[in-house]
Amino acid sequence: MVLTRFQTSKTSSQDEEGIHEDDNCPICMDKFTNKKQLKCKHEFCEECLEQAVSSMGPICPVCKDVFGPIEGDQPDGKMSWKSVRYSLPGFPDYGTIEIDYNIPSGIQMEKHPNPGRTYSGISRTAYLPDNKEGNDVLCLLKKAFDQKLIFTIGMSRTTGLDDQVIWNDIHHKTSTGGGPENVGYPDPNYLSRVREELKAKGIK
Repeated sequence: MVLTRFQTSKTSSQDEEGIHEDDNCPICMDKFTNKKQLKCKHEFCEECLEQAVSSMGPICPVCKDVFGPIEGDQPDGKMSWKSVRYSLPGFPDYGTIEIDYNIPSGIQMEKHPNPGRTYSGISRTAYLPDNKEGNDVLCLLKKAFDQKLIFTIGMSRTTGLDDQVIWNDIHHKTSTGGGPENVGYPDPNYLSRVREELKAKGIK
């Protein structure tokens, strides 16, 4: 995406003496240097924006709008899925999509928390209703997986062990029943929530 220059002109000496807040970069809080404007209309110094993108990815530092593809640090692995006949609680008229993730153990790279150290892999199964909305979410999850956003490496909340492959803030239903407290169904708002989580990472 091309970032365009946005130019302004001062209309009075008062403006020159007291710079308007909009004439300051929200990152460095100083006058703009090579001002760049994003599609969300927020503006930054070119160097400040480049540093923000380097650390956060293509996300506006002010409003968090995503202006380019985000790639995570998920280790290499496989994602597969299949349709099965049984229904999930809350979706009695539909079958179920079973999603299988397999991330083998390996060595951490420079982008990971502890480069050169080993990490423990993971195998997980998640579930979606086999209806239109469920298949739409499946397509979004596949896109997120391809952009390495589903998993990351860190400390397991379950075991407390470090250097583990863990979920990366895109919630999955890993149980077919038991409700939200057991990471399962029924949960009538789950599909809309996970779409919002995906949208926050630029997946839509």
